[in-house]
Amino acid sequence: MQQDARRAAPRQPRPGGQGPPPDAARLGRLIEPVLRAMDLDLEAVKVGAAGRRRLLRITVDGDGGVSLDDIAEVSREVSARLDASDAMGDAPYTLEVSSPGVDRPLTEPRHWRRAAGRLVAVRLTPRDPDAPPESPVAPVDVQGRVIEADGDGVTLQIDGGLRTVRYADLGPGRVQVEFGRPADAGDAGESWDGPGEEGPDGH
Repeated sequence: MQQDARRAAPRQPRPGGQGPPPDAARLGRLIEPVLRAMDLDLEAVKVGAAGRRRLLRITVDGDGGVSLDDIAEVSREVSARLDASDAMGDAPYTLEVSSPGVDRPLTEPRHWRRAAGRLVAVRLTPRDPDAPPESPVAPVDVQGRVIEADGDGVTLQIDGGLRTVRYADLGPGRVQVEFGRPADAGDAGESWDGPGEEGPDGH
């Protein structure tokens, strides 16, 4: 499982007081290009408070996972980008960067792709293509192993058989902790979940 990593480092306040609270969506738009250049995705942005400081927590992920070195580099690059803007306002803040925990719901194709080989629990709402659109469909909760995921859906191994399910018929998946597998560690205020932390790095 992927290890949780967090990084933080304080920054000095700018003159002029705290000002209005930062906008999480704006911060996401500011940070995303930095991560794209590193082949990483921004999964979430949360803005909260830590004493007199603001707390900015971002969650990042990538196809090859996120290493401690990746976390440190993200922290440096994002800090520089924020310091060059007024997005965090005038208050001192702490930046925390982390990788997703095992409890992160699988909601995007990239989440399912990165969960290949993992056992997941998910609610399926399979629809008969020949049935009228208004026909009621009973959802079914299943456990299965992710075999692969592409742009159309996910192939799951369920009870020894393979079943391909469209994303439209999948609820949020949850990776199941299996005995013998190392456990992933996971990650308040306003939050923004991206299109979609080795330790603290703060401002």
